Amino acid sequence: MAGMNRREFLNHSKKTGLTMAAGMTILGNPQSVRAAPAAGKVIMAIVGCNARGGGLVRVFAARPDCEMAYICDVNSAIFPKHAKAVADAQGGKEPKCVQDFRKMLDDKSVDAIVVATPTHWHALATVWGCQAGKDVYVEKPLCHNAWEGQQMVKAARKYKRVVQVGTQNRSAPYNIAARKYIADGKLGKVHYVRVLNQKFWGNFKMAQDSETPEGLDWDMWNGPAPEHKYNFTLRYHWHHLWRYCIGDLGNDGAHQFDQARMIVGWGLPKQVHCTGGRFNTEGAADTPDTEVATFTYDDLVVTLELTLYTPYMLKIDGKVRQSDMFPYWPQCATRIDIYGDEGMMTVGRMGGGWQVFVRPKSRQPVVKDQMFGRFPDQPHQDNFIECIRTREKPSADIEIGHHSHVHLHYATMSLRSGRRMLNVDPKTEHVDDAEAMKFFKRPEMRKPWVIEEEV
Repeated sequence: MAGMNRREFLNHSKKTGLTMAAGMTILGNPQSVRAAPAAGKVIMAIVGCNARGGGLVRVFAARPDCEMAYICDVNSAIFPKHAKAVADAQGGKEPKCVQDFRKMLDDKSVDAIVVATPTHWHALATVWGCQAGKDVYVEKPLCHNAWEGQQMVKAARKYKRVVQVGTQNRSAPYNIAARKYIADGKLGKVHYVRVLNQKFWGNFKMAQDSETPEGLDWDMWNGPAPEHKYNFTLRYHWHHLWRYCIGDLGNDGAHQFDQARMIVGWGLPKQVHCTGGRFNTEGAADTPDTEVATFTYDDLVVTLELTLYTPYMLKIDGKVRQSDMFPYWPQCATRIDIYGDEGMMTVGRMGGGWQVFVRPKSRQPVVKDQMFGRFPDQPHQDNFIECIRTREKPSADIEIGHHSHVHLHYATMSLRSGRRMLNVDPKTEHVDDAEAMKFFKRPEMRKPWVIEEEV
């Protein structure tokens, strides 16, 4: 569906009713790895256990249809805590703990891996996982640059792997309903979509380089990024450093941008322009704290707006996500506004639901239609496990995820090359600007942490 233009998407949606799709050893034939049985547990491993990974390892371990056989993390100091949590969740059965996840890839009993590392490792771990015959659940942001996303798609298709991107909104019933609402023409013609990613994330000082903490394999943590001595700031603020990530436009904005693309339906843009910058320069962060990206299609314009100095803009809280409530839309930091000629739909991320507003009466808002939402983590994980068994493409298939994330890379390429207007070639996914293309791929991946041209 990612390759369709918007009109084709809407026609397809009406016909289908918009149902949801239910030294390392690389195997020459990944089909030699055992297939996940139709019945019985899916044997899993997790790569990266801090932050989001710490939650995912517990969730998958607690599922009756899964077994978390391995915990893989470059920091061995965290093994006791997470191993105990996994054992408690799965009836006392302890996982194996390895610092170098390539050792786990050699184990043919492992069906699937969860990749929850920092961004600069997502592509490499996914490609190696596919080559070793594992299905993959990979967190967002999908990858460090556009070329890596292309390589991830190639690996998934070549080795016939199920690869689910952790953009959970694609599995949320309220988003699926919003998509059908628009496909059925109930909002009228849509020509403008506004996506917001606003919060507070202050700048930070650069720490002094220091000795690597005991138990941490810093060389592997740094992976394909340029070599650097251990530094606390690099390790804990990587989200806002170009060497590891594309800033919060991709780190958090990827969620609601992919959600908007799912609901409204568009493929690759014709043109991209991005402006903004890092205006709070008192610190080490080098990715933007203010950014506006504009994406142009045949009959649609989409903007993605970022601010990181706005503490009064709030993410949707847990109570709203899990109850029949809507956020206070004007100060909802992670919302989508979809403008049709018959009404405006405002959608919340991760369980905020949606409302359709039409012309006010007596200066009071008029809500034509609405639907509450719920946090979609479990449906997304359900979808991944089901697709491991059926071999169907998951709701956030790798190609869908790549086509969403490549928009964010185009925005980064525009900004970093001097705020240039870029024209996109849909066949190659390249742009027509040599300066911008310098950011399409890393100049070099540090050996041995390299993705080859031929995956």
